[in-house]
Amino acid sequence: MSYLGEILVRRGALTEERLGEALKVAAEKGGNLQDVIVQTHAAEERDVLIALAAEFDLDLLDTIDDKSVPPEVVSAIPINFAKARRLLPVKIDADGAVVMAISDPLDTFAIDDVRAMLGREIVPVLASGEEIIGAINRIYERKADADELDELQKEEDGELGTDILDSTDEAPIIRWVNGLFFQAARERASDIHIEPSATDVVVRYRIDGVLKEVRHAPRGFLANILARVKIMASLNIAEKRLPQDGRIGLKIAGRNIDVRVSTIPTSLGERVVMRLLDKTSVLLDLTDLGFEEEQLHVMDSYIRRPHGIILVTGPTGSGKTTTLYACITRINTPDKNILTVEDPVEYDIKGISQMQVNPKINLTFASGLRAFLRQDPDVILVGEIRDPETAAIAITASQTGHLVLSTVHTNDAAGAVTRLVEMDVQPFLLASTLMCVLAQRLVRVLCESCKQPYEPLDAELGELGIGAHGNGQRLAGAFTLGESGVWSGIRPTLYRAAGCPACLNSGYRGRVAIYELLPVTDEIRQLILRSSDSNTIKRAGMEHGMETLRDAGARKVLGGVTSADEVMRVTREDEE
Repeated sequence: MSYLGEILVRRGALTEERLGEALKVAAEKGGNLQDVIVQTHAAEERDVLIALAAEFDLDLLDTIDDKSVPPEVVSAIPINFAKARRLLPVKIDADGAVVMAISDPLDTFAIDDVRAMLGREIVPVLASGEEIIGAINRIYERKADADELDELQKEEDGELGTDILDSTDEAPIIRWVNGLFFQAARERASDIHIEPSATDVVVRYRIDGVLKEVRHAPRGFLANILARVKIMASLNIAEKRLPQDGRIGLKIAGRNIDVRVSTIPTSLGERVVMRLLDKTSVLLDLTDLGFEEEQLHVMDSYIRRPHGIILVTGPTGSGKTTTLYACITRINTPDKNILTVEDPVEYDIKGISQMQVNPKINLTFASGLRAFLRQDPDVILVGEIRDPETAAIAITASQTGHLVLSTVHTNDAAGAVTRLVEMDVQPFLLASTLMCVLAQRLVRVLCESCKQPYEPLDAELGELGIGAHGNGQRLAGAFTLGESGVWSGIRPTLYRAAGCPACLNSGYRGRVAIYELLPVTDEIRQLILRSSDSNTIKRAGMEHGMETLRDAGARKVLGGVTSADEVMRVTREDEE
């Protein structure tokens, strides 16, 4: 006996004999058992709903009031999905949760999917399928022709097929995996982690640089989840012993998303990490990234020079590619030939030729860069200098009249200089070609709806470098320090994270960059020629006004943009 059938028989909504007949029809013709019970008159629909409402302690709606339905919530749910699942949000309650009419309380996947789409808690109530479909037709009809024409045009123009939000696929695993993408896009996640444990499957999202646990699934689902992801990424579903890499092209709520998939075997089974790249997002200008005014002026002057090297440094996920894209977009004019070699090509930029590295056919950063020199370039962007060969060719390119922009992995700006020397770049060549090094980190931006003001302690200000031994006079502006190094007069007001529905209770919404810009002055050039260590180079830069990453973060804290905890989190390694 099915679970639904057992409930209805126990609650007196139908007899075991009628249930058996309905089960036979459902097996022969297919379809939802609840629908078959009503269609074959095994039980009246209202009796079925009353029994289910009593079983699950749900309210039962006889009619849906169109006027109470929140239009902003309806707009977030595609009509095909709403009809297929027979669900409709009917109002928002006092706690901000969405009250949603459903006809099948056992369809928990549908409730999870809508929760992911809306980013809100769902309070289910029961209504007949006929009432829900009728209300959907009336309400969505008012959204009307303009919206529908727009969606049709998007489908015609897109190359990725049907929006997965419009999918009506019944397979639970397919809907579960689609739900991961719905929720990730909704919460602005950059990565999805699917990790097996001894007892279940854990799903985590990286949102604004921080991992957050969002879902669990039974351990028995792991094989099916992995198979679904591998099929979508065109990977070998039978191969479980070796790492695999692939990609998925998705359309989510009208946005084209490029998903990079990586699987690896572990002792508990395969785990998957998927990086989401929104191909339709707008590239930022340098003015939008977080530069201080003086830093922006200096950086703008460097990227307009005809030759030399500009390096951007920082850990993975610190926004280096976004900064480089902003640089080349700013100087992207018809009189310049701009070429890039990347791994991967994250965003397509009109007017710029972009090459994807492919080690399988020996297309590396070095070989791509070497080929570029025969393409009459003005500006070359190299995704990363990670070996001596690439470093040597980049130096050669900058010596022969080309502007070269690239990245290296170091903790701070000065460390990039010594890293290239370690790659066998001759100090005299580096000193003559390197124009500046930009180190960066991303800090989360405090949610404007819920950030809380407070008066900081001296110790907290001191950690930020604002105090007797820090840069208080330079960074704090109007705030003054007493002789003991503590604040005198009016203290600065700082802000801390709180949490609200607008920021999904994280206290933060979005990220902004903080920068450490090291111009290669004559003094720095002499230190490079003498093969000085990174600490010596950094001290020389600070003596000439260079702000460290901690200094730049302190400015954002004093401006109420981010929190002291956030700056300490991303700059602790830099200051050690």
